Amino acid sequence: MKILAVNWRDIGDPLGGGAELHLHEILKGAVAAGHEVDLVVSAYAGAPSTEVVDGVRIHRKGHWSVANYVLPGVVKGLLKAERYDLIVEDINKIPFYTPLYSGGVPVLAVIPHLFGTTVFRETNPLVATYVWGSEQLIPAVYRNVHFEVISPSTADDLTARGVSRDRVTTVFCGMDHGRFNLEDPPARDDPPLVVSWSRLRKYKSVDVAVDAFTYIHAAIPEARMLIMGRGPDENRLRKHVESHGLADIIEFSGHLEWNDLVAVLHRASVFLNPSPKEGWGLTVIEANCCGLPVVASDRPGLVDSVQDGETGLLVPYGDPDAMADAALMLLRDPELWRSCSENARTWADTFTWERCVAESLDLFAEVAAKGVRP
Repeated sequence: MKILAVNWRDIGDPLGGGAELHLHEILKGAVAAGHEVDLVVSAYAGAPSTEVVDGVRIHRKGHWSVANYVLPGVVKGLLKAERYDLIVEDINKIPFYTPLYSGGVPVLAVIPHLFGTTVFRETNPLVATYVWGSEQLIPAVYRNVHFEVISPSTADDLTARGVSRDRVTTVFCGMDHGRFNLEDPPARDDPPLVVSWSRLRKYKSVDVAVDAFTYIHAAIPEARMLIMGRGPDENRLRKHVESHGLADIIEFSGHLEWNDLVAVLHRASVFLNPSPKEGWGLTVIEANCCGLPVVASDRPGLVDSVQDGETGLLVPYGDPDAMADAALMLLRDPELWRSCSENARTWADTFTWERCVAESLDLFAEVAAKGVRP
């Protein structure tokens, strides 16, 4: 099978994240299974226009900010030059609307998550309306397309928008479990360390985790907090921390090299994830790999990745009091914490890239064989 994929970024892009890792693992697995794969993405500084990574032929062009205008032309050019059996479009920002120019080649849309109204928390009303409006066209433009999603929450989101459930398949993400193994993992910090870890964007609501920690700190004055990650919301968050008088208690680590990040996940006692919406909650499972329980919002994606009362606790979104109470419950109850920690490791072990790739390739083959529906 010859596959043509398109995404906003590739695995090597410094601005890439979980969506890029997810698609790359699947495409790498497709190459290992004997398929040919081309991937069209936006360019970034220092990257060649074409490159082969893990057998995937990557074609880069244009800046990410105009990718939805530039990359369709690259896809059309490859469709004219080559014969493909399947187009795989990763919709994790504004759609590329590949069914409009697929030339009869079947399309499979891979969706980590859709923004919906959450985008209005992140950017100005004009840009937010543009993104929101672009998503509203998905049911019509992709009316004959099958979707691969990474969580039941995203499947529910699509069906709520009018997509038939029989055209939506949930394939859970995998994990490279070896990356979380340290020869001599550190012990949990005492006094306890609380962490929050994400791309620092306004819609991620990390300020809610900061507010929750003010209550945790009042109850356990020796507790410390570390905010991991970078992003455009960092300056606002720093000012928010300063307004609470906690600049000496809450630290910003910025980007951490992998082994350092894993060491922090082993040292921490609670991970706060206050996001209003995730495609799945990859950082939740990564924390679980290190036996770290999670307190998270009871919102899409997170309700799938956190087993409430088993691997962590779910609380109402935007409620720092409830988040603090749940974190304190774990910190003050060693038996509950130990149970959640052990369950978290067991839960994380069920997510493998081998399973994710195998299920994805089965779906690829099924969609390619059926062709385009009338």
